[in-house]
Amino acid sequence: MVAATSPAPSRLSLYLDLIRWNRPAGWLLLLWPSLSALWVAAGGFPGWHLLAVFVLGTILMRSAGCCVNDVADREFDKHVKRTAQRPVTSGKVSVREALTLGAVLALAAFGLVLTTNTPTVLWSFAALAITLAYPYAKRFVSMPQAVLGVAFSFGVPMAFAAVQSQVPLQAWVLLLGNLFWVLAYDTEYAMVDRDDDLRIGMKTSAITLGKADVPAVTAFYLVFLVVWTAALWSVVNPWVWGAMLVVALAQVVWHFQLIKDRSRDGCFKAFRLNHWLGFTVFVGVVLALV
Repeated sequence: MVAATSPAPSRLSLYLDLIRWNRPAGWLLLLWPSLSALWVAAGGFPGWHLLAVFVLGTILMRSAGCCVNDVADREFDKHVKRTAQRPVTSGKVSVREALTLGAVLALAAFGLVLTTNTPTVLWSFAALAITLAYPYAKRFVSMPQAVLGVAFSFGVPMAFAAVQSQVPLQAWVLLLGNLFWVLAYDTEYAMVDRDDDLRIGMKTSAITLGKADVPAVTAFYLVFLVVWTAALWSVVNPWVWGAMLVVALAQVVWHFQLIKDRSRDGCFKAFRLNHWLGFTVFVGVVLALV
């Protein structure tokens, strides 16, 4: 008797898997700092048009980035437990298909940017260049998470450009602070795959930091919160912002508890929960600007 086999996944389901549709944490990590910057730049609600552009644009660009990343890492991902069955790595989706899908998604995002203003359009090219560069940084940079930090924080200057038609110093300070948040959560992510990455020669912050990884991640979280507090203190309600910081710091303590033993499950859980910290800061910004 021949055992029944499960039907092959449809092209649509493979494409949805490729862009991590069932794992929204990735685009949420991009979304919250971008929306926070929109509110700060506008001094409150930025309007439905810009809100829609940045929400939809974030989802589209995150999805396009997944396509590029999986193509760039397909040979490495074969040797990593967590990524071996990704559509491109497993051969279920061709390189050409993945790049075509990524290009279509990026063009759709660019179409949204075209509805804003010239400074935002110009800054979008820089954002695209950094997005394309990141997957290859892991071959040459000892802490590629810093490159990802710039890529995942570039919604901040673009938000200011969209609202104010300029990118003031405050925007760059917020980008710098957000970079440390990305360093924190993506180091947690890298800690999950440290053994595999060491074996295949991949460079990550978890490997570079070694035994200092846990205190470094904790410090990164604290720097993020300190920099954003310093950048926004003059424009936010201090009592509301202080309440937000209490909730945010409680999450930092929680993350320390999750990663202190460096277990794969603990580090991965910590990474996946980071969008709640971003959401907490966003809510703090919205309420503190009222």
